[in-house]
Amino acid sequence: MPTTEETTLMSHLLRRAGFGDSRAEIERRAKNGYETTVEELLHPESQPAVDESMLYRYLPMTEVAFSQIQGVTHWLYYMIHTKHPLQEKLALFYHHLFATGDSKVDAPNHMLQQIQMFRDHGMGSYKDLLIKLAKDPAMIIWLDNVDNHNGAINENYGRELLELFSLGVGNYTEEDVKEASRAFTGWTVANTEYTKQLAVRNSIWPYGKIAWRYEYHSEDHDDGEKTFLGETGRFNGEDILDIICRQPATARFIARHMYHFFVADEPPVPQWPYESPRDPEAIEMLAQAYFDSDYDIRSMLRVLFNSDFFQSEERRYGKVKSPVELVTGVIRLTEEFDGPSIEIGDRNSQMSFMGQQLLNPPSVEGWHQGVEWIETGSLIERLNFAAQQLGDLEKPGVKSMVRNILQDESGPISAERLVDKCLDQLGAIEVSPDTKSALVRFASSQSFESRSADSSDETQKNVSDLLRLVASVPEFQRT
Repeated sequence: MPTTEETTLMSHLLRRAGFGDSRAEIERRAKNGYETTVEELLHPESQPAVDESMLYRYLPMTEVAFSQIQGVTHWLYYMIHTKHPLQEKLALFYHHLFATGDSKVDAPNHMLQQIQMFRDHGMGSYKDLLIKLAKDPAMIIWLDNVDNHNGAINENYGRELLELFSLGVGNYTEEDVKEASRAFTGWTVANTEYTKQLAVRNSIWPYGKIAWRYEYHSEDHDDGEKTFLGETGRFNGEDILDIICRQPATARFIARHMYHFFVADEPPVPQWPYESPRDPEAIEMLAQAYFDSDYDIRSMLRVLFNSDFFQSEERRYGKVKSPVELVTGVIRLTEEFDGPSIEIGDRNSQMSFMGQQLLNPPSVEGWHQGVEWIETGSLIERLNFAAQQLGDLEKPGVKSMVRNILQDESGPISAERLVDKCLDQLGAIEVSPDTKSALVRFASSQSFESRSADSSDETQKNVSDLLRLVASVPEFQRT
């Protein structure tokens, strides 16, 4: 049987490298060992993939450009049912880092193709990922590289590549932005030209957005000499990305983003040139892993998850769950959906009320995270969602948790023991003494100690009420 510390540490890992998990899964992984679990998470190919055939049967419009709701439902289904939690969590990380929104792209199928690209290449070379990103139709439309032409450059993609995807402000010049933009001329998307009949960009006739694909137009590429970050040559886009990935600033930039997402909150990105990282040694350790592995993201994550700074007790429950993390984690516990359902889209609506809409970040900077997830309206939505889910005894996961809490109890249950078992079933959660005291007082008011444990409707309802209350405590709302 794993020790309490082993279980607690595994719970921390599965919350940060995934969306949390059941007590049984935490215990199973703890028995296997921490480093073994890290390697399993880093190699998703060892586990079966989500069965898309049934998903497309229920959501047939996902593959076309007209159904944002089904696009979001598709991804949320993946996160709820995946056996590859880190792969999906990393896709969410990139969705924030390379923020692309369907509000402008207006093609949910291509938004999902971008997410699949993150799944397929997100743990490999950062350079390869940036090349894939530069050729991604959704990104090309989002940052206007479709309008970037030889002799008439559009700087949107070149600027965000340097500012938000790699180097960060202060590590390049305005001239570097222009030269990078010149290098990406000719990188465009097929089926986006004006139609002769309608003179409307991105027309659906005859193929339109349904058939977007990357296309390189050599005749529209500026093949002249360029000087970028102190190097001169007749650079194309791949050359620019090669130079970018060799920069120490890029290593520190991606390292700080990783730390911010997986370890502890950093200030918003615009403040990074003026505020030092909260843990400079951790950033340098990750940056060194970046160079030692030839820009390999999997190697950086291995260093991060096995580090003392990640495993430290000080880092546990230090980050507010994003709405996606909260909703996905709760549904994985309650097992609300045993298969595809259009109702999964309703959960995205609830996430939107909490401040996060999948496939639609508010700007190129992504979402402001940390305590900014919490404000009066969103907090009420978060608490109501978790309470409704965990208070529904018709949900298989809730039934299972209540059954596990009440089993092996042949006599009166002390309030403190009942609280401990609820915290355990919700993911081996640790709470502060003040929170624990409040929960024990509530459990005592339910008069559990005055009667033997049984499976009566009243007893099960009282236990589910306690689970609902646990969902409102700070530790449950944090990761």
